[in-house]
Amino acid sequence: MRQEQVRRWKENEDKHEERKKPTKPSKAGIKNVSFMHGKDGKEWVWVMGDHRNDRTIQQILDDEAQRNADKQADIELEKQRIKEEKEFQRKIDEEQRRLEREKAEREAELKRKEEEAALYASLKEAREAAKRLEEEKMRSEEEVTLRVNDLRKKFALERRKSMERVETNKKRRSSELYMKWKNMRDSIDKQALETSKEVEPIWKEQEKRAKDAEVQMRQLARDAREEVRNSFRHVARNLTAVSAFASGKDKPPLPPKNSEKIKAHKRKSRPPRPQNKDAIIAWFHDEERERSAGLDPQTNKPAEWFHGIIPRMDAETMLINEPTGSYLVRVSERVWGYTISYRASDRCKHFLVDTTENGYQFFGTNQIKHETLADLILYHVNNHITVAGKEMLIKPIGQIKSPPDYYDLFKNRRSESTSL
Repeated sequence: MRQEQVRRWKENEDKHEERKKPTKPSKAGIKNVSFMHGKDGKEWVWVMGDHRNDRTIQQILDDEAQRNADKQADIELEKQRIKEEKEFQRKIDEEQRRLEREKAEREAELKRKEEEAALYASLKEAREAAKRLEEEKMRSEEEVTLRVNDLRKKFALERRKSMERVETNKKRRSSELYMKWKNMRDSIDKQALETSKEVEPIWKEQEKRAKDAEVQMRQLARDAREEVRNSFRHVARNLTAVSAFASGKDKPPLPPKNSEKIKAHKRKSRPPRPQNKDAIIAWFHDEERERSAGLDPQTNKPAEWFHGIIPRMDAETMLINEPTGSYLVRVSERVWGYTISYRASDRCKHFLVDTTENGYQFFGTNQIKHETLADLILYHVNNHITVAGKEMLIKPIGQIKSPPDYYDLFKNRRSESTSL
């Protein structure tokens, strides 16, 4: 019991100390955010649409459009009212100036008559003339006053009618603006919906292609890692065998059987790049003919896409008027290998094929190695050459002249006759 009392006393003391701690004063110019709290003491949160009295987003947008329409109508009609009042005031000012001119002219005329009467009439007649002139002047002033009052009444009537028209036009104009903005918003929503329907299939197709490319890249990475691991295992086995043979404890390992040997074509030592056309022909005769390079596996004849040693410009001339996806394979003049000339949508592309690693593959890292040149071509009929360009070999371009440009490659060097 005593322990419980002590525990509660300590809790109350801690709370009291917390309340006594001074709060850090806020710096001048720094914005502070304070949240409203609900009955439970936590921050008050309102989620639009949860309460039964909450309006829908459509109702809120309609109310906003109506307010904007009323505001715009007020601005337009206020400008119209000010313009009409200025026009009425201008008319009143012109009428007053005209009346003042008439008054001044009448006064001048009366003064002239009065002076003439004073010259030619007797004293009695002069007095009577002055009296008549005074009465006429008073009538003129009364007439001017009446005309000005009538003009003011007319102005007040016109102003009242103008205010009525403004009020009537305000409702009509507000309704017109509201319907205009509503139709505009409906048109924008409809256009956005149609655009989203057009973009969604394109986006899905791009997403699918990106996923396929990612899967392909992962597969290439896995193949590369597996190849490196196999290489390490092979090196480790060789080192183990050599160390065991050097120690004299074990006999050297037996060589693999003929069926297990890796097929490797004998290659002559050659310079890094071909020196001339004769060197390329000699290379093809010595190494590539026995590998059936350029031959169709089904007919054992030169494939439709295969060409000889032709320049880059000749290849582009053959492809320039062909559709996208057209291609040909030519013997390269730059490397000991081949070049795939490809017709893209905007230009011709050229991909070098390496043959130095007992297989056929594109230059670069993480490339798939194929056993024959025909296998490489067949693979890229259904698979992109590059992920970015998405090049696929669709239409092969064959020979356009006779004899074919590969004649020197398949010609027998001894008898100078073709082997086809």
